[in-house]
Amino acid sequence: MIRKTLNASQLQQEVNRRLHRLHEIVEDGVKIRVPRPQLQEPDASGCNWDMKHFGNAAGFDRDIAAVLKAVRAEYNLSTETKDTGNPFADFPGD
Repeated sequence: MIRKTLNASQLQQEVNRRLHRLHEIVEDGVKIRVPRPQLQEPDASGCNWDMKHFGNAAGFDRDIAAVLKAVRAEYNLSTETKDTGNPFADFPGD
């Protein structure tokens, strides 16, 4: 399966959305802090990112692992960076 590409914020939001709609998490009223995805070398499946150190997640390890597995199978982290220019570059004509 070809993965879609999302930037770090979009991946973080997607994992957050999926986690917080799980019945067990909704029922317990828990707010899990979802970390930013970290770029890594593609693994055996071809996924190029992972997330570690979820906050307020005690007891939800299996739920988090299941959501991560599903999202990692669907998406890769965008490696493109926006060129915002060098803020310290000389001004043209100086």
